[in-house]
Amino acid sequence: MVHSALLSVVAGAVSIHAEMPADVPAREALLNRVMGPNRRRKSSEKLRRGRMPAEGLALVARSESGALVGTVRLWNVTTGDGRPALLLGPLAVDLACKSGGIGSALMRHAIAEAVRLGHSAILLVGDAAYYQRFGFDAAKTSALSMPGPYERERFLALELVPHALEGAHGTLKPSGRRSNKTRGRVDLLKVG
Repeated sequence: MVHSALLSVVAGAVSIHAEMPADVPAREALLNRVMGPNRRRKSSEKLRRGRMPAEGLALVARSESGALVGTVRLWNVTTGDGRPALLLGPLAVDLACKSGGIGSALMRHAIAEAVRLGHSAILLVGDAAYYQRFGFDAAKTSALSMPGPYERERFLALELVPHALEGAHGTLKPSGRRSNKTRGRVDLLKVG
């Protein structure tokens, strides 16, 4: 398997790559178009705010012309009892490319990369009917919760390592690397 910013998966004429800093404006524009102005008010955003995606798990889909047409990111979180996991999202595909298999290609690649990197579980809040095809279900999240409002039946998990979430409980908490913006604010608070 080819990794990093190199071509690694092709869904039709679309390739999956590691997200690069130059992708940020196009990714943000895509998310605004697809998810709307309330996207930053979701409970999942509380776990992403001020953090960097998990190392190697920010992916983009590009058309043959190089246009960014899809994105998925995974974030480090811990369960209330301290178990490490990943939070997937957002997954978004340009509306002009919807139903072309790009979302599925991004999901398969993200899951494969998470396994390769040694992660044990992925959590998400999303459409159960869509995510079931990748092995996600709500059974392993019954004793877990999000830090804000969410629909319980949409809180799903996929164990990458058998029994990784067995007995897991409590509210998810952010973990992993802080973003440069957050680090700067923390440093200012320490100095001031």
